Amino acid sequence: MKKVSLMSLNFLSSTFFFNFCILLMDLKLKNKIVFITGASRGIGAAAALLLAKEGCDIFLGYNSKFVEAEKIAMEIRRMGRKAWLVKMNMADKNEVKVAAKEVIQTVSKIDVLILNAGVNIITPFEDLDDHEWDLIIRTNLDGPFYIVNALKHNINDQGVILIISSVVGHTGAPHHMHYAAAKAGLINLTRSLAKALAPSIRVNCIAPGLTKTDMGGDTLRFLPEGYLEKNLLSQRAANPLEIAKVIAFMASSASSFIYGETININGGRDFR
Repeated sequence: MKKVSLMSLNFLSSTFFFNFCILLMDLKLKNKIVFITGASRGIGAAAALLLAKEGCDIFLGYNSKFVEAEKIAMEIRRMGRKAWLVKMNMADKNEVKVAAKEVIQTVSKIDVLILNAGVNIITPFEDLDDHEWDLIIRTNLDGPFYIVNALKHNINDQGVILIISSVVGHTGAPHHMHYAAAKAGLINLTRSLAKALAPSIRVNCIAPGLTKTDMGGDTLRFLPEGYLEKNLLSQRAANPLEIAKVIAFMASSASSFIYGETININGGRDFR
């Protein structure tokens, strides 16, 4: 069998590397209890299904997409795992507290918290008003803080918090600067929480690039023709499962020495 050199492995994309790790490792996620916000569709739904396949029981956070969330829950239950629906508006502190209490009353403690819920509105700077700014910041930045603060004593020792940011948290974006600002805030919130909660809880961040979701589709329609080919080494958007595989790895003990990091999954955006 031909040996693969370490040098040649350096050329593998980060996504392929994580896929490779998942194939080789037992992620030891069986019977872990996971709470995912924004789990009714897109990256959150893909992560919920993949983690259920790995043996997790899942709390599915959703806001308005009950039908979609219930479909994901039914699919998880068909796998023989437990699934609970948790309605919550991440922009509403009181709703977040009620949702957290509901989770705690059901299971007492969780193992993994994945903060994926978010909202984005494409608005040029000259048209951006205070109301829209407040909505995006409350949902994407305040909401994750609210839920962590509500659950910080109800995450098991050696538990994991994963915060889903975005490539625009690094690059900025003039057509949705409120979203970019919130996502940049999540990257630093990750570092701050990692310092506050280590070593018993690992906190890390994942910053996806353009992904084929409803939200990603809105962004793709806004971008000029040829943007992906010009700006990404992959020359395409990610699919949600590619992001979910990295989430599964980062949620597992296979990533046990990773603290306070932001994992960029952007198709080589940084190299263009």
